[in-house]
Amino acid sequence: MRKLTLILLFFVGPLAAQSVVTVAPQQCMWHAGDNPAWSAPTFDDSVWQPYSTWQIDANSPRIWVRCHTSLAALGSLNHPALQVRLLAASQVFVNGILVGSSGSMASAQFSMGGSYTVPLAVESLTPKATLALRIALRDPQTQTAPAEILLGAQSALADHRAAATLSGALGYLPIGLCFALIGVVGFMLLGLYVNDRGRIELLLLASVCWCLCLLRLSEFCQYALVPMPYWLFSVLYAIPQFLEVFWVWFIFRIAGKRVPWFYRVTIAVSLSFFVNVFADAVLPQLLNLRQNAFYIHAMPLFFLAGALCGTAPLAAFWPWRRIPRGQRAIACFCMAWGCADFLWFMNWEAFAFGLESNAGNLLIQKPLLILRASTTLCSVLALLTILFREQRRIAQERAAFAGEMEAAREIQQYLIPEKLPPTPGLTIRSVYHPSREVGGDFFQVLPDSRDGSTLIVVGDVAGKGLKAGMLAALIVGAIRTAFKFTSDPGSILALLNERLQDRGLVTCLAMRIDCDGNAELANAGHLPPYVNGKELILDGALPLGALPAVSFPTQRFHLSEGESLLFVSDGVVEARNAEGELFGFERTSALSTQPADKIAQAAQTFGQEDDITVLTLQFAPAEVLHA
Repeated sequence: MRKLTLILLFFVGPLAAQSVVTVAPQQCMWHAGDNPAWSAPTFDDSVWQPYSTWQIDANSPRIWVRCHTSLAALGSLNHPALQVRLLAASQVFVNGILVGSSGSMASAQFSMGGSYTVPLAVESLTPKATLALRIALRDPQTQTAPAEILLGAQSALADHRAAATLSGALGYLPIGLCFALIGVVGFMLLGLYVNDRGRIELLLLASVCWCLCLLRLSEFCQYALVPMPYWLFSVLYAIPQFLEVFWVWFIFRIAGKRVPWFYRVTIAVSLSFFVNVFADAVLPQLLNLRQNAFYIHAMPLFFLAGALCGTAPLAAFWPWRRIPRGQRAIACFCMAWGCADFLWFMNWEAFAFGLESNAGNLLIQKPLLILRASTTLCSVLALLTILFREQRRIAQERAAFAGEMEAAREIQQYLIPEKLPPTPGLTIRSVYHPSREVGGDFFQVLPDSRDGSTLIVVGDVAGKGLKAGMLAALIVGAIRTAFKFTSDPGSILALLNERLQDRGLVTCLAMRIDCDGNAELANAGHLPPYVNGKELILDGALPLGALPAVSFPTQRFHLSEGESLLFVSDGVVEARNAEGELFGFERTSALSTQPADKIAQAAQTFGQEDDITVLTLQFAPAEVLHA
């Protein structure tokens, strides 16, 4: 590829140079304003200024350039033509006759291709010819050089443009390839983020990669003379100006810190360039020239802000001696990346203050840009490798944790049985819906073969997740152990209260129901049950684990044949819909005589936020069951 390029430049370049004549700027004069009469060959332009002194005035959106040259030598060429190279909308006149144009003179929009070729009529090939350019200016920053007027055969001019395109493309190719690879890395980072939405730093780094890639792609199109509308170029060039936002945010995010106010102000200043570039695409011509003139004076501040953003790694990881071992490699590569950006923006700062006349030309500054591109690419690839390894480690840890959670869920399901034991005289139905893999609600139904009674315990551990689930498992074990010695509800709650000291708070309700319908109930801060659709009035009590040596008084009542009881956890009444409305006690009371699954489904559909436990009981005497 390199040999082919050298061959093309060797043959095409000299051939085009020998057959193309450039109209020297010394042959041209210029004047601000707009007057169609200025195209006439008889017009006196002696008071105009030399073209070499061309300066753009933001209050003069139109200028004229008049060049005096001989076109007689073109008469011996096949298809003589004239080529204009200029980053602006323009019209070209030969001896007062309009022969070609490019862009819109009304809006001053133009093509970033920068050149157009027009054929010349034989009668215009005179020894004394006047070439006039009517130019509509839009962006002073693109006018870094005066218009270039070339004369020659159409084929030679086409070869000359091809050589210029090839030279510009090859000059920028190494830089473009580096940033193209950076753009590819951005999609790889996006893939990592899709697999782990919680790691926003991956998306931020991907956004940085895409901004860099789009920015350099726009510059490549400019140097390769790609015929792109200027408004489109401005939009594509404006979007990557959010680069500093993503970059600084990523640095402090990966360091585990918030972005300080100083860097927030710095980012806001750097974003002023986005406003300037995007305005090039949408503002009217005169307003755009004026805002650009203002921006030119503010350029040093913008470049200083960019340089300060490059110091973000130093601030984010400071003090360096306290960087965790796992973050040292990330900090080093971020620092190298930041140093390259700092040098780059300080180079532009020198250009803004006029200390370096060539700093604004990217191809002249090619060594520095290649240094920045290679440093950025190496840093991005290294960060991708480190973040990928870290993501794999996190994924393995999460898989192990998920296995532990699944094991805990299985244990809890064993402790909260799906199938209840036989309870003569009682029809019991239960539904349990944890809000997470492991819940904090629990219940036990324990028939006592000694006297035919049944002990029912329902409770709710304060909190959610694995900790609450493990504490619930401990309580269930304690209930089963205590039941071997006593079925008295008050005694069981007292024993649980002692076991739970300094371990957490638990609301709990214990009830024993005899085979004749007599029931005894003790409560420790749990929701009262509903008897035949009406809430049972209970005295207030502290939850288990709140204070030691607390007694839990019992309350007695009687269930008649066909009467029902409903036990629910607070996950039912505290279910909340999208508008923030609670399911509440009224809805719970209205459904209290419904089957357990319908009550649980109603609360879950309304908007589950906590573990939901529903247990219904209906009493029928033993003699009725055996009738």
